[in-house]
Amino acid sequence: MAEDLVLEKWDLQSERNGREHRTAEMCGQQLVVRRGQPFTITLCFSGRAYEDGVDKLAFNVETGPCPIEESGTRSHFAMTDFPEESGWSAVMQQQDEDSLSISLCSPTSARVGRYSLTLEASTGYQGSSYLLGNFVLLFNPWHPEDTVFLRDEDERREYVLSQQGLIYQGTRDYITSTPWNFGQFEDEILSICLKLLDINPKFLRDQNKDCSRRNDPAYIGRVVSAMVNCNDEDRGVLAGRWDNHYEDGMSPMAWIGSVDILKRWNNFGCQPVKYGQCWVFAAVACTVMRCLGVPSRVVTNYNSAHDTNGNLVIDRYLNETGEEDRRSRDMIWNFHCWVESWMARPDLAPGYDGWQALDPTPQEKSEGVFCCGPAPVRAIKEGDLHLKYDIPFIFAEVNADVVYWVVQGDGSQKKSIHSSVVGKNISTKSVGRDSREDITHTYKYPEGSEKEREVFAKAEHETSSLREEDEGLHLKIKLSEGANNGCDFDIFAVVTNNTDTERGCRLMLCARTASYSGAVGPQCGMKDLLNLTLEPRAEKSVPLRILYEKYRESLTQDNLIKVVALLTEYQTGDIIVAVRDVYIKNPEIKIRILGEPMQNRKLVAEVSLVNPLAEPLHNCVFVVEGAGLTDGQRIKELEEPVEPQEEARFRVDFVPPQAGLHKLMVDFESNKLTGVKGYRNVIIAPQPK
Repeated sequence: MAEDLVLEKWDLQSERNGREHRTAEMCGQQLVVRRGQPFTITLCFSGRAYEDGVDKLAFNVETGPCPIEESGTRSHFAMTDFPEESGWSAVMQQQDEDSLSISLCSPTSARVGRYSLTLEASTGYQGSSYLLGNFVLLFNPWHPEDTVFLRDEDERREYVLSQQGLIYQGTRDYITSTPWNFGQFEDEILSICLKLLDINPKFLRDQNKDCSRRNDPAYIGRVVSAMVNCNDEDRGVLAGRWDNHYEDGMSPMAWIGSVDILKRWNNFGCQPVKYGQCWVFAAVACTVMRCLGVPSRVVTNYNSAHDTNGNLVIDRYLNETGEEDRRSRDMIWNFHCWVESWMARPDLAPGYDGWQALDPTPQEKSEGVFCCGPAPVRAIKEGDLHLKYDIPFIFAEVNADVVYWVVQGDGSQKKSIHSSVVGKNISTKSVGRDSREDITHTYKYPEGSEKEREVFAKAEHETSSLREEDEGLHLKIKLSEGANNGCDFDIFAVVTNNTDTERGCRLMLCARTASYSGAVGPQCGMKDLLNLTLEPRAEKSVPLRILYEKYRESLTQDNLIKVVALLTEYQTGDIIVAVRDVYIKNPEIKIRILGEPMQNRKLVAEVSLVNPLAEPLHNCVFVVEGAGLTDGQRIKELEEPVEPQEEARFRVDFVPPQAGLHKLMVDFESNKLTGVKGYRNVIIAPQPK
């Protein structure tokens, strides 16, 4: 009778498997692999070697608190000669004297999450069981049979492996980009993402059911969308706030990455982190989805409608001086960010695979919870509003009509003429480049096209078809070059008379500081021309000077001024409304890299910024971070105020642990200038062998 087979030591080969599974940066302390792809472990026996035909080896993998085979959260499988197609498998690769190399593989439909791995070794009727350790299983965009399979390697690099990106903000007429450190492979982030899944209310309600559904990226996306906000008192990650009062937390404009936010949430017992706005919610959700292996990107929709009553019409009420007459719950956001994640949708009819919109910003409830999506972008474009999930809400964000009502002195309302403004310049970072890709065409057909009309008919969207007439009067707001923070600048109302007769009008111009959510503050510029005469076929340009001393106290951290123009034609009583959001530019942060950047060698960066304001800046703080570069955040508080036109400058040194292209990101905060961002691409040469 052969003596028992005794396991002496084993190696899960975290480093080698991590390289092959593109998870090396997460594999510091644990094995992290992707589903459907084999990984190798080594077993060493003492006393005698493994004998085929005499010894039997089998494995158990288990995930979640109540693993059962029927739920797909437990599997028992013996070592065989050939891999098993539909389930877990173990195949011997090679045998040296006492050691055995075994290739393990999960099915492409396996549940993602943390697993325990146990070996059962038996000889005859005797057997021993050994806990080999834990590993984490992720989605696999490289495997053609995984539901998140993405064909293009450059896209996989951008949407799964890239730890940094750009998020688009500003206004439709002045698009700005802000750098963001997603940091999905940074220390602790994977375990924090798994923790987020394990405290979600669906898991707490039914642990077995929740874990059994973790093979489905649509289910995971919906959970993440709900857990990134805390509106359901579900111990979510971020608290949202839009009122410019952020003293008891961090201003949403100050963040430059998700790592800091997720670590704060984790370190303070899953208390919501204060505060987020749409791009922060979207960026954190993007980090979690990329970390779990689902290709994801942050997208920005300009002039985004928030249609609360579902009628696809946004009503705005103005008085005769262009001020909001009453608040409607329907809003037009300057921009709104959400996430797109790439996945197949086997739960829907064919044709809806690909990018799915997920929106973690708390706006409306979906199935009783503040979450939104995944909604197939294709279904939004085609107007298929009945499909899962939440398509009508996102369809309205990019397609609603805006109607301006001018409330006159006697209380009567006059409908103004306004052309389409919603759902413009939908943007995301280009693959492999720091430029903007316009993806509007993936959400909607060209305006005025036959296809657009068909989609609107299907969605029962009676567009008011107020496309601007060529006849009559036109009104546009233009901007002189350079609306820089600290400076005065001009805006112009340009009025065109396209008729053959002279027209007499009243022109009202009003500028107010504003937030990106559409809310407005005090007035900072005003002009009322009671007798504007327009010659036939002529154009007139009327300037309005916006003074720094008028906007400096009430400019919000969004750096926006909303200009409203009302043109009333005396003869017909018609009113034309034009609205433009002006973005006030912050100064540039300059970043110089001193010396040759090389892996594991000290690198120095010099960071500087000139104060453009006519007053000193107090409480100045620079924050520097970059995945693969800085090992967390570096914070520099300046001891002295920065006087007007003076340069604030400091040096920071760090030892970059990883070679390759990285972004060094900087945020600057002070009492008068906030949320100033800058970044620099740095190529780190590999350490010489």
